[in-house]
Amino acid sequence: MIEDKNPQRTSIAQLGEFGLIEHLTKHFEINQASTLKGIGDDAAVLDFKDKKVVVSTDIMVEGVHFDLAYMPLKHLGYKAVVTNVSDICAMNAKATQITVSIAVSNRFPLEALEELYEGITLASNEYKVDVIGGDTTSSQKGLIISITVLGEADAEEIVYRNGAKPTNLLVVTGDIGAAYMGLQVLEREKQVFQVNPNSQPDLELYTYLIERQLKPEARKDVRTLLHALEIKPTAMIDISDGLSSEIIHLCKQSKVGCNLYEDKLPLDPQFINVCEEFDIDSTTVAINGGEDYELLFTIPIEDFDKIKGNPNFTIIGHMTEESEGIHLVTRANTKIALKARGWNPLGE
Repeated sequence: MIEDKNPQRTSIAQLGEFGLIEHLTKHFEINQASTLKGIGDDAAVLDFKDKKVVVSTDIMVEGVHFDLAYMPLKHLGYKAVVTNVSDICAMNAKATQITVSIAVSNRFPLEALEELYEGITLASNEYKVDVIGGDTTSSQKGLIISITVLGEADAEEIVYRNGAKPTNLLVVTGDIGAAYMGLQVLEREKQVFQVNPNSQPDLELYTYLIERQLKPEARKDVRTLLHALEIKPTAMIDISDGLSSEIIHLCKQSKVGCNLYEDKLPLDPQFINVCEEFDIDSTTVAINGGEDYELLFTIPIEDFDKIKGNPNFTIIGHMTEESEGIHLVTRANTKIALKARGWNPLGE
């Protein structure tokens, strides 16, 4: 990629806080009828009428959650919105509004923040969420993004983590593990670049994996798909920290056990090939890698006929009595206790 060696750099200090907010937020449009007042006053005003409101907050810190060596700022802005919308999808609700707060060091010019907000704008348009406020401040080091998302649903639609029952089927959307392997490819190319800055990576063989890492999508379609199938999940969670961790969350909240079947895991062919290239066990990555932002949910066994063969969903196991524990059933039909080895942002 050819870079402009003398890009325009406008100091954000020139604009001041209110000038910066006005500059970065002028392209946001209102999509939701529930947004009575967005940006521009002391607080936003929302009207959800008879709907229940769901709220979630996420924070992303440079050097902990993202590396700007290979994460373009536009992609980062998009991903920051998606990760929050995914939490609302996991409640079987519809995301409607977000607030965006950033802390930024003086190494970032205005043009960098414009790129970040271009990604936020793209995602807010794609997911029809209104940006209704936030905050900007300075950071001693690096970039921090915090997004709060609001959503709405009828009371009877909302799905929690604690409703799974023994004999329920365990279902996952899409495929898993690809985002983690995309990260491994990007980390490897970063190491190569540090040794030889003139090297140009050939990433054609890894496009799907890299897209899953740099530009994930939240499964806003699942709510509609399940409604059409007349299925209401008994419990649901999104896969941000790894499949094993999320299964354990569901089991603990619902006070059930689980059998997860290794031969049922939905794996993309490109993912399997790259696991072989890296000499990493694909099952280990699939159950422990995070950031897939697919949805994991349980359904009554009576709904099996409604969901079987549907290309959007894969039945990967079933829930058991709590006393039976949480296990991975291998291809050799042996049971291994499932451990939470997903990503830990507070780890060493």
